[in-house]
Amino acid sequence: MFGVTSPPTGLRAYRAVLAVPALRRLTAVAFFVRIPATATAIALTLHVVLQMGLGYAAAGLVVAASTVGMGVGAPLMGGLVDRRDLRTMLGLTLTAAGMFWALAPGLAYPVLLGAAFVGGLLATPVHAVIRQSVGVLAPPELRHTAYAVDAILVDLSYIVGPALGATLAIGLPGPWPMWIVGGLWVVAGAALWLLDPAVRHEAGGAAVGALGLGLVAALVATFASVYLLIGTELVMVASLQSSGQAAMIPVVNTVWCIASIAGGFAYGALRRPLPLAVLVAGLGAATLPIAFAGSWWTLALLMVPAGLLCAPSIAAGAGVVSALAPDHARGFVIGLHTSSLTAGGAAAAFTGLLIDRWSVGTAVLVVGALGILAALASWALARASPQAVVTPPPPGPSARSQADSGRLGGDEREPGVRPA
Repeated sequence: MFGVTSPPTGLRAYRAVLAVPALRRLTAVAFFVRIPATATAIALTLHVVLQMGLGYAAAGLVVAASTVGMGVGAPLMGGLVDRRDLRTMLGLTLTAAGMFWALAPGLAYPVLLGAAFVGGLLATPVHAVIRQSVGVLAPPELRHTAYAVDAILVDLSYIVGPALGATLAIGLPGPWPMWIVGGLWVVAGAALWLLDPAVRHEAGGAAVGALGLGLVAALVATFASVYLLIGTELVMVASLQSSGQAAMIPVVNTVWCIASIAGGFAYGALRRPLPLAVLVAGLGAATLPIAFAGSWWTLALLMVPAGLLCAPSIAAGAGVVSALAPDHARGFVIGLHTSSLTAGGAAAAFTGLLIDRWSVGTAVLVVGALGILAALASWALARASPQAVVTPPPPGPSARSQADSGRLGGDEREPGVRPA
């Protein structure tokens, strides 16, 4: 299955990915362990607003502190995995999550602000762990399909997680919403600890990555893709609110998410992945027409082309970074990828300033143009980068036998699977 010269396409590609037992198990838990991560921002926001009686500005600072902490902590936690192992890192972050979420409801605001940063710094980097493992377990010719599956799961988790966080915060009194979200964080970390997915290749067959301009190019494109996504989301909300159509926000958002899922599925069905810079530039270009939306249904229609490129852009970025990451620093590099995602989302917050100072249409045009410029910069950096040197997998049936007979736990590895 792994030695074919012509990779499978369409549904056969997805069947081939799910035929790898370790990937199948990882996929089965990936959606659920991401729920607390996607519920965190709304849970913190509504705790500060509803339980502490403070405004949204104060809540935004707490969420920003947590987000910055996660962005800084992801490569640090990845480095700990490189130096020790996954379970050591998970033991640390499980303990930190239990302490933060248990104590946070009783903290005064200034203390909560600092604790949110530390809690984010020591949060379990669930997205990074899953993407790191996908890059190790997926056969090279199927890696873009595996990352497409992962991107689709992210879209689904962002539909469920924030809704769950809001429901808990509005429907339950006192500290219970925070405690439940914290409990989900602990459960997510425990699930990953029990699964203990492979996060590096077997010794003696590791790939040699290129930690140079190629990696910088991929991180720049990743930053740009999330900048475009979050900027577009803010524009959507502002456009509908300012035109008195706020009730249609969930409908337009659902159309956008469905388009992203469809695009991710189509991308994963391709024989070979499309260039990352091309996808991000296309995403920027597809964002520009949103400036001309009027009613909610025209906005929904104009967001479909951009939505189709959302999941492919995220999947392609993860795939390129994974291929460039050497095993001795794989956790750190995947952590940098997570940091670039976080930074892109933080930078997109400045879209609000564009909306307030000028208009929604101007904000869309600026966001799209900056995304295209960043994609061009990424393309130029990638062109200037030397090709990565790769150690080919040794001959023999070991990859097939490992993939077919692996079991739950840390001793499940596919030594024949190598990065592209």
